[in-house]
Amino acid sequence: MKLTHIDSEGRARMVDIGQKKETRREARAFGQVKMSGGTYSVVKTGHGPKGDIFTVAKIAGIMGTKKTHELIPLCHPLSLTHIDVDYSFDDKKHTVGITSTVRTKGQTGVEMEAINCVMVVALTIYDMCKAIDKGIELGPFYLLEKSGGKSGKFMRKSRNA
Repeated sequence: MKLTHIDSEGRARMVDIGQKKETRREARAFGQVKMSGGTYSVVKTGHGPKGDIFTVAKIAGIMGTKKTHELIPLCHPLSLTHIDVDYSFDDKKHTVGITSTVRTKGQTGVEMEAINCVMVVALTIYDMCKAIDKGIELGPFYLLEKSGGKSGKFMRKSRNA
């Protein structure tokens, strides 16, 4: 398998997407935040020491998604058409699940943007709650599915890391 981000001499390069077909592309990613039972009880209310946890984290995720190309050296800047964040709660494991959905119409996919989104959301939840629990665990983070482009559809077979 040829690595697209390596030139013929083994040096890193940005992929030329100029000749690629523009298609509708979507990616969904998942991330998780695990905490103690006491912290989880506070977090699940949505209000922590710094205020509205889930709204602030969602906005941070959206902002971070837009800056993915500034963080990952060989990512292209993209015109994103949709970014959303959803939360799920596991009361037994004291975890908050984060799912991002990112869309564009373009010449390259949005997998990195979707994964970056859930990572920034998780880190923001940590920041919003670190005053009450510095032992919060972040991860795993992974791609759930992607569609569009030459490689077509990918769907993760399980949600386990």
